[in-house]
Amino acid sequence: MAVRSGRKLVPESKQGLYKFRTEIAKEMGVPFSDYNGHLSARECGSVGGEMVKRMVSDYEGKLK
Repeated sequence: MAVRSGRKLVPESKQGLYKFRTEIAKEMGVPFSDYNGHLSARECGSVGGEMVKRMVSDYEGKLK
């Protein structure tokens, strides 16, 4: 069984992921900010799901 340490494999990726998240949220019309307690789990999950979808699609495109 794997153990999660909570640390990022590439610490420098934090800023890039934040920018990516805000771009996707803006496209989807979800008002992300530094505090997102006012958002529903559905709204937050849809942004995260779209991020994963795009990252997988990008990776698959690079494999071809």
